[in-house]
This record gives sequence, C-alpha cells and structure tokens, in this order.
Amino acid sequence: MNFKKKFFGENRPSNIDQEKKNDSSDIQVATCALLLEMANIDGEFSKEEQENIVSLLNKKFQMPSDYAEELIETSQKELNNSPDLWQFTNRINQNYSRAKKMQIVEMVWEVVYADGKLDKHEDYLAHKLGKLLRFSHRELMDAKVKILRNGKSN
Repeated sequence: MNFKKKFFGENRPSNIDQEKKNDSSDIQVATCALLLEMANIDGEFSKEEQENIVSLLNKKFQMPSDYAEELIETSQKELNNSPDLWQFTNRINQNYSRAKKMQIVEMVWEVVYADGKLDKHEDYLAHKLGKLLRFSHRELMDAKVKILRNGKSN
C-alpha cells in the first residue's frame, strides 16, 4: 500500500466524504508521524523505541508488524518533508472525535515514558501536540497521569 499517495492526495477519489469513510491510511500516517516526532525529539531513535511504536500501532490500528514497519518508514519520510506538525494534527482534527484524539495523546505519553523518564524536549512537544489537537492543559495532564498509573501497575 502506498501511504504517500493516499496522504498527499495522488489518485484520491473526488468524493471527500466517501474517502473519509473508506480510507484510514492518512490518519495512520498522521498518527505515526506524531509518535515518531516524539521518539526522535531527543535526537535518538532506538530499536526499543521503534518496537514500542510498532506495538502501539498494532494495538491502535490492529495491523500486523510488517505493515506497521512500512507505516513507520512512510511516516518518517513525510515528517522529513514537512515544515511542521500542523498538517498531521489537522488531518487528525478533521477526522477524529475527541475520544479518538485522546487515544493519540495517550499514545504520545506512552512513547514519552517508554524509557521511564520525561525530558524537557519531550515535555515541550507533548504540550505542543496537546494544543494542536485542541486539548486543555488539564486534559493533557489527565492523559499523562493515566499512562503513568497504567505503567506502574504493569
């Protein structure tokens, strides 16, 4: 599957409503791009971080690992060619309910705390993504606490 063509509109159907119903790959690319940006914010992208993102994508989108790895590769290329994160968050805002967007915020926090710590760059980006996805500071902190509690109970 060619995520890039679907994300940037090549060969897209002219009926936008029908497209939204039938094709979720652009949302998957957008979600994955946000997770990758968070994982890369410290300048390192380890094998463990990649495995964590594959696991999150498997859980969120019920996709096989090889599909998730292709999604990561495509999303990284899109990130590299993007001036900012707005195109990704805008795609999510246009297509997802608040509840589904909150699941993405929680995934972001899971990426942050995969190593058990929060650095200042991760904190900054998490807050930026929260604003871009139209969440209040309190909602962002509630998601953070939820992930921290779940991590300690495992």
